[in-house]
Amino acid sequence: MLMLENLNVRQGDFHLSANVGFAVGQVTALIGPSGAGKSTILSVIAGFYQADGRVLWRGQSITDLRPDQRPVSILFQDNNLFPHLTISQNVGLALRASLRLTSDEQRHVDEMLESVGLSGMETRKPAALSGGQQSRAALARLLLQDRPVILLDEPFAALGPGLKQEMLALVRERALSDNRVVLMVTHDPQDAVVAADQIALVDEGKIFAPLPTREVLDNPPEMLRRYLGTNE
Repeated sequence: MLMLENLNVRQGDFHLSANVGFAVGQVTALIGPSGAGKSTILSVIAGFYQADGRVLWRGQSITDLRPDQRPVSILFQDNNLFPHLTISQNVGLALRASLRLTSDEQRHVDEMLESVGLSGMETRKPAALSGGQQSRAALARLLLQDRPVILLDEPFAALGPGLKQEMLALVRERALSDNRVVLMVTHDPQDAVVAADQIALVDEGKIFAPLPTREVLDNPPEMLRRYLGTNE
């Protein structure tokens, strides 16, 4: 389990607290208004932002570890593909920063590209790919890192609705396993319907305990009704 224990984030007038856990084998959607702190909490888990309290993975604190030492992979909205590298090289960075891959490592890169539907595009640069294909390449690199905590900070927000749902389904198919936690920031409840087992609402300076997706959307609390514009 991934635990946020007595976590407190303060940035000027902004305050966010969390005392919540996320079980392995589940995709959790973080939903809340802009500025509520959804992306901030991912940055805390990944080690890019310091906060009071502790982040624990399987009962062990990872709070003081550098980002590269944590069992965490994160995918941002801009995909972070290097334009001067081929798609194969971009994905290969997950294994070696030097890109001096062994034949076995290169085979793993090729297999991962095939698994996300990019076979035959290994030598292309990112600019030669569509937005959806770039998202697939970024996802392939994330999966090849093979870390047990996966954080998605709206990486598919710029895609059209159909393509976004396709990518979310691919995340669920390829990233979810019995020993992984997947946290997904989204502004769209439909994303949770497609990919998430549960929803954790973020509002009024707090992350609430996750509940089953269907339960939350079928009987939304007042905060979610306000956010969706359905409050009467």
